Formats: sequence, C-alpha cells, structure tokens
Amino acid sequence: MANPVRERAVQGLQPGDTFCFTRQFSQKETRDFGDLTQDYNPVHYDARWTRTKGFKGLICHGLLVGGMICEFGGQVGWLATGMAFKFLYPVYFGDTIQCRVTLTSIQESGRAEAEAVFTNQEGRQVVLATLTGRLPLEGEKALLDQMVSEGDPFNGASHKTGYGINQEPGGKPGL
Repeated sequence: MANPVRERAVQGLQPGDTFCFTRQFSQKETRDFGDLTQDYNPVHYDARWTRTKGFKGLICHGLLVGGMICEFGGQVGWLATGMAFKFLYPVYFGDTIQCRVTLTSIQESGRAEAEAVFTNQEGRQVVLATLTGRLPLEGEKALLDQMVSEGDPFNGASHKTGYGINQEPGGKPGL
C-alpha cells in the first residue's frame, strides 16, 4: 500500500486539507542533529545548564522538532520557499509531538501557504510555523502517480501507517 499522504497529493490538494504526523525525539537524535548542524548549545547536552535556564531537563533542538514539516513536504512534493517558526515551549526527550499541517491557500500556479501547529502529549502548543512553497502541478502529479505505481522505491515512508489526513486533533474525522 502506498503512503496515503502521497496518494492525496496525486489526487490533488485543496485549501483546508490537514495532515498529522506524530513522533518522539530521542537524545541520540539531538546529538546527531547537533553534529550535523554544529549546534552544541549546552541546553541540549548539560543538565546543569538547563537547570540554570529554568528547564526541567535537557531539551531537543527546536529545528529538529520543526523539521517534522519535512515529512509533509517530502510526501506531497512541496518545494519550500519560506518557513517561519515560533518556539513556544520546550520539547523534552521522550515527549510525543504531533505536527498538524493545514494548507491555507493554493494558487493555480501551485504556489501555496500552510500553517503547522505542534503540540505535545499534554495538548500544549510547543511550536507554530507558517510555510510557503510550491505544490506539484499536473505533470508532476502524474509523475508522482507513476512513482507510487512503481512502489515508490526511494520513499522511506512509502509504507508508513498512522497518518491523519483531514482529522480533528485526537484522530476524529474532520468535516
């Protein structure tokens, strides 16, 4: 079975379409992210530092958490042109984060805008983001469809399950 988010992109996206992704972040992922970005802020690595800053523990890199939007973009073929993040509350290792991306506008040219709301397992908003980019046009959607029919061999999430599409928070079907 192909990834339902990619299949939705092939069918055509509409303003108001919403996609939910959920994951937990580990300390190892933050170490790896720090190595990739060279961000070695002690707030991610040293408990003495986090206590001094008033946090209850080590926190994940904000952009690692914000990077959840990449799963949406990668599945629908979104070409990002802009992103703005607002980090509201720390994400601790082991937190379960839901990223809810909603398309807010789509032009005939494929230019689009979206917003993303990230919440933790307590329902607290931890990150807000606004996104601009380009969605696939008809020829690109046809190619995505062909890729799906070939088994989508380069898509590591091609058989991932558990996506929420057009659902209310908590998994309830949307209107």
